[in-house]
This record gives sequence, structure tokens and C-alpha cells, in this order.
Amino acid sequence: MTRRLVLPIALALVAVAPASAAAAKTEKNPAGHLRGLVHARREASRWRFGSNNLTYHNGPVMHTNQVYAIFWDPSGSINPAYESTIGRFFTDVAADSQNGTTPAKTTNVYYSDTQYYDNSKTHILYSSVFASSQAYVDTHPFPANGCTDSYTSTCLSDAQIQSEVGSLIRSKGWPTGNGAIYFVFTPKGVGSCAGSSCAFSYYCAYHSNFTSNGSQVLYANMPYANTVPSACGSGQSPNGPGGAGDADSTLSVTSHEHNESITDPLGTAWFDRYGNENGDKCAWNFGTALGSTSSSSPGTTKYNQRINNDPYYLQQEWSNARSGCVLTGT
Repeated sequence: MTRRLVLPIALALVAVAPASAAAAKTEKNPAGHLRGLVHARREASRWRFGSNNLTYHNGPVMHTNQVYAIFWDPSGSINPAYESTIGRFFTDVAADSQNGTTPAKTTNVYYSDTQYYDNSKTHILYSSVFASSQAYVDTHPFPANGCTDSYTSTCLSDAQIQSEVGSLIRSKGWPTGNGAIYFVFTPKGVGSCAGSSCAFSYYCAYHSNFTSNGSQVLYANMPYANTVPSACGSGQSPNGPGGAGDADSTLSVTSHEHNESITDPLGTAWFDRYGNENGDKCAWNFGTALGSTSSSSPGTTKYNQRINNDPYYLQQEWSNARSGCVLTGT
């Protein structure tokens, strides 16, 4: 996601050349508080800059990651197929990550993260964990609107999203720190804003962090992408129709945020001179499809990934090794 609220100034470093700056000052992404912000389609072309590689700014990465999926759904309006498709996706990403050196591990966008490292010169592992106990449907009512956006009558502020995550961490004893990431999924027709930037008009999702009891909490705000398909939809639904098909659009921006959280969790690790993270530089770039899941609707059911043998249509991620966007390998 393009960090439009905390962006740093980067040096032209190549990923394979280790940074010599163990003692160097850690730089913050000059883009701002919202990191990995997936811009709405009409905004994306304004923020995607060139072919300069990501550079390292001395902060931590997620060497391994544990995923938690929170479905904040007071009215029970989220289609069960939407929830189950998202849960299956995280399960599939975790399953392929456990496949050692077999081809399955290298044939999706997550493997590209393994070229990046931290100050210990330890590279990121493609190692993700997700279990059914790490998915939770929260039916607590939404608070009073914390913001106003153009498309919805219910609008959650960034502070309210953070409060939701923090409350569940405390009540359920979930972990904090740099190894866990919390995705907050909200129903169709629910918006959000961070300052003056709002869902569907400016962004489709973002990742960020806050401190709770002295420990970092990594989280991502995941509005229902097909609330406004022209702004945040992928245009493809290999798992559709219905709720599962809507999940396909949300999953593309979910993958964007997940990969960016891994490579730049605090806005102090990997981004380019403009503050773009690995997902930002390839936003809405899907590469070549592998096929379609429906012979009757081949134009709208394309997939470009098989993860644990399930079909998905995900955006590409930036590879320093290729100086370009990739779907597989490094």
C-alpha cells in the first residue's frame, strides 16, 4: 500500500546487497501513518512511481507471521461464503508456506518477500500461520460514527479500528509484537476514514501499527471492497458468485497489505524513494492469468494464482531481484 502518510527518503540500494548500516539512524516512511495504503483505482496512477527498487531503512521485518482475521459484523450481514473464502485463503497461504523447498512454496506472490532482510542480515521466511481459532466474528455494535465518508452511512475512524483490535487482544489473550498481524474485515456498506482520507474515495485498505502496553500491534483495515466495485474491485471472481466472489476483490487488497506488513511492518524497513512499499509499486497490476474457473464466464472468473491448489486473482508484488512486479519466485 502506498504510504501516503509516512514516507521516507530512500537511497538506491539493491536488495541483494546487504545494508551496511547497523549503526545508521532508522528512517520513517515519509508517507505518513497509513502504510501500505491501497489507493482506490482512480487514485492509484497518481501514486505509483517508476522502476526504482525498494531500499532498506534499518527497521524490523516480519521473519514469520501469525495471522488473525476479525470479522466485525454486528448485524450478521456478512455472507458466510465471504468469511469462509477469506479464511480459506489465509489457510492456503499458511499451507503453502509449510511446503519446504517444493515448487508450491515458490509459485505465489508471498515467496517474493524472502529476498528482503533486516539488520541481522536474516532474510524473511515464507512462513505463515493461520488456524480456525485465529478467525473471530465480533457482533458487538459499532460505535457512533467516528467519521463521514462519501459512500456509506456507517463510518469507522482509524482510532475505532485500533480500539476494536486492542479490545479483542486483551479479552482473548492474543499476542502482540512483530510476529502477529490483525486484519479487520467489515460488512458491505461500512466505510472508514483516517483523517481526511476515506475508504472507496481514496483507499481500499491500509496497514499500520499502534502501541498497547508497551508492545507493538500490527493491524490492517479491510473494508468490503465490492461496496464500490469501480473503486476497489478486482474485476474477477474465480471463487464466485455471491459472497465468495466478493471475497475475491477483498483478497487482492488483503494480499497487498499482508505482503507489505511482512516487509515493512512499522514503516521503517523496505520502501522506495517515494515511500512506496512492495505492494504499492504493483497496485492493480495483475500480470497474466493462468486460466478461468468458469467456461460460461471466462472473462470475469480469471485466476492468476494457485495457492494450496485453490484459485485466486491477486495483484503482483515488487521484486528488487527483477526490478519489476512478480507473481511467482523472487
